[in-house]
Amino acid sequence: MSMNILITGGAGFIGSHTVLELLKVGHTVICIDNGCNSYLDAKAEFPESIKRVHELTGKKVIFYSVDIRDKNALNQVFKKHKIDCVAHFAALKAVGESCRLPLQYYQNNITGTSVLLEVMSDNGVFNFVYSSSATVYGEPQFLPLTEDHPTGNCTNPYGKSKYFTEEILKDLCASDKRWNVISLRYFNPVGSHESGQIGEDPNGEPNNLMPYISQVAVGKLKVLKVFGNDYPTHDGTGVRDYIHIVDLAEGHLAALDKLKSGDVSGFVVYNLGTGCGYSVLDMVKNFSKSCGHDIPYEIAPRRPGDIASCYASTEKAEKELGWKAKKGLKEMCDDAWRWQKNNPNGFSGLQSDL
Repeated sequence: MSMNILITGGAGFIGSHTVLELLKVGHTVICIDNGCNSYLDAKAEFPESIKRVHELTGKKVIFYSVDIRDKNALNQVFKKHKIDCVAHFAALKAVGESCRLPLQYYQNNITGTSVLLEVMSDNGVFNFVYSSSATVYGEPQFLPLTEDHPTGNCTNPYGKSKYFTEEILKDLCASDKRWNVISLRYFNPVGSHESGQIGEDPNGEPNNLMPYISQVAVGKLKVLKVFGNDYPTHDGTGVRDYIHIVDLAEGHLAALDKLKSGDVSGFVVYNLGTGCGYSVLDMVKNFSKSCGHDIPYEIAPRRPGDIASCYASTEKAEKELGWKAKKGLKEMCDDAWRWQKNNPNGFSGLQSDL
């Protein structure tokens, strides 16, 4: 059944792919974004990512340039539209930057979410999908990580902002039984839509492995730094659970469907990953096959706060959401390379000084 779904941060990497999948199955999408993680030409009506989603689907979103901390502007959006569910992606998301700018991260990610929840409540909307992160688990006490693994021992302000927000959502659900909240703990989203028309377009130097490898492969960056090769893993480099962005987007559709069915009460959490761990060098080797040439890399010292291995248990999502990641490492690398090759300078098409 078609729903009216508000997407915050809908022009970003994960948001835009989820918007595309929602439009494909016939939902009406109201999208808000403040542009901090997306490209918007000064003369354009829509961010470039949303414009391309329109071209790929033949359908349009309703778009507002709004910051989630702007209560009045948010309230106007809710007054104009009868919204069934909210999927909340809008957040600052770079671990390293969060250590330098913790107040910005807490203000945007925690205060912004609190404002959004207040406006939802004022307008009688209580179905909420939250974009959380595996960083809430901190250093793994056991693997694979299940949803009942302890949380809160986070190593950076970004992870803490996700953990604190989950705690706020738990308290909200305990205090008001009208709320139905699904928190999706992502592992490491990579790849792009198979068209190569939308993908990950970081501002400045990438913070995540896959876009960094991609930019080395396309010649924007000279060499990949591999931080540590003495971890207790099969090749000494860090192991993570990478998930294709389209699989991740489809996980949100499954969560929204579950909310709409009335089969959720209170606060529920699901991991979204593949359950498979790949090392940094596994990713480099597989990406080399996709792009057809070697990726130059050099070994650098470990970074403070990095962990050896992290991968998900996905049984709960499979059982309760009927969702399972379908795409493998080859598709992740092939699709990421197609996006980067077609868009060496991202959505802007401008020359970069990287």
